[in-house]
Formats: sequence, C-alpha cells, structure tokens
Amino acid sequence: MTHDMSGTTVVITGAGGGVGSAAARRFAAAGATLVLGDLDGVRLEELAGELAAVTTVHAVVCDVSSVADVENLMAEAVETGGGIDVLVNTAGLWVEGPSESMAEADWDRVVDVNLKGTFFCCSRALPELKKRQGCIVNLSSDCGLVGTPETAIYTASKGGVSLLTKALALEVAGDLVRVNAVCPADIMTPMLQYQADTYGGGDPKGYFRRLLSGYPQGAKARFITPEEVAELVFYLASPAAAPITGANISIDFGTSAGYGYD
Repeated sequence: MTHDMSGTTVVITGAGGGVGSAAARRFAAAGATLVLGDLDGVRLEELAGELAAVTTVHAVVCDVSSVADVENLMAEAVETGGGIDVLVNTAGLWVEGPSESMAEADWDRVVDVNLKGTFFCCSRALPELKKRQGCIVNLSSDCGLVGTPETAIYTASKGGVSLLTKALALEVAGDLVRVNAVCPADIMTPMLQYQADTYGGGDPKGYFRRLLSGYPQGAKARFITPEEVAELVFYLASPAAAPITGANISIDFGTSAGYGYD
C-alpha cells in the first residue's frame, strides 16, 4: 500500500533485527522520521547509515529491559522528532527446551525483553502518542495465540504481549490511540537462524524441516519474510487501519488456525 508519512515520527525497538530493520526500511520509504533503538550498536549504526540517504534517522542504543534506557529512547524521539506518532515494538528473544530444564535466568531474560520491555515502551510513549492520536504495533507471535511444545517461557511472554495489547487498546481508546499486535509464525531472520543453530542438535536444516512440517501447506510450506511482516505493520500504522484496535492479527500461514503445530 502507499501512504505518505512525511512529518511523522516512528520509534522502532529491536531495529537491528530482521523484522525491525524491514519495518524501518518500509517507514523510511514512506518519508517518516525514524528513531531506532537496539542493543546492538554496530547493527544499529549500519542501518541508520543506510537509511540516512532516504530520510531523517536517529539511532539510540537501547536495552528495552531497562526502563531508564526506554525513557531515554522516548526522550530522544521527542527532542529530535518533535514527538511520537507510531511506536513499533519488535525487540524480542527466544528460548526453547523442556520446562523442567529451564533456569531462572532463562525466564528473566526472555520475559524482561519480550513482555516487560514491550510494556514499558508502550507506557513511556503513551503521553506523546495521546497528543498526536498515534498508534502502537507490537510484535507478538503465533505462540502468543496457541501453545506449542517446549516453548513455555517464550509462549508465556508472547501471550502476555497479546493480552497486553488488548488491555492497552481499551485503556487508551478514548484518547484515539490505537494498539494492535501482529502474530507471525516463523520468519526467516537471524533470530530463526539462531534458533536452528542453537536448538537444532547440530542439524539446522533438519530443525527448519521440522518447523515447516507443522504448516498446513505441507511440501509447499515456506517461512514468512521480514518484509511481509513489515508491510502488515505499516498498514496497521496507516489511516486505512483507523477502525482496527485491540487486534492480534495472525500472519502465520494458518499455524494458529487449529491445524496442529508440531
């Protein structure tokens, strides 16, 4: 879709990741001023350098599990972009394995980034979003809608994001601020490659095959691209999506439709 976002300021967390960088490119192409946050300063600067030829970009090293870092990111958006029109929360971590083998540190790091980070980014952006009747797009997951084996911590964090999205949408509806989430299945990103390399038992390709075996498309199954997710994020931030708030929108080839995910 086409929509001119000149004059708007978009904050993106996890901007150095696959979905975050795709979203940044999509909003940049529409003329938005970007305030990009990520913990990886090297990747962040590379992306900012790339997009500086297209639009105004500000890069802020930010750990979303730190409320102080989040507050600094939002303050930077206000100072350099004049306010906040759109917040896109894509920062996230993955862990998997039998629940009985999970450590407290596994819970803390995943929930702190995926759920705590998303909440406080929303919380600290809301005063500015209310001024501009802006919107939030959170990155949840198909795991935020249905349970999958040996992903209890990740699923709990994304299930929290899905219901957080609904609760916030109701809370700020009177201010004409919209809050939605996109719920993708597996996206071909560095995070997915990390999953395969870390949890694939030395057989990353086999790990990918196992994931795709649970898709309804069978032999024709493929992974989602970051650009496909970014396009949905962009749509939800556009005036065309004005009636949509409190929604968790699946983009998952039907994996959460009840087919059965292995």
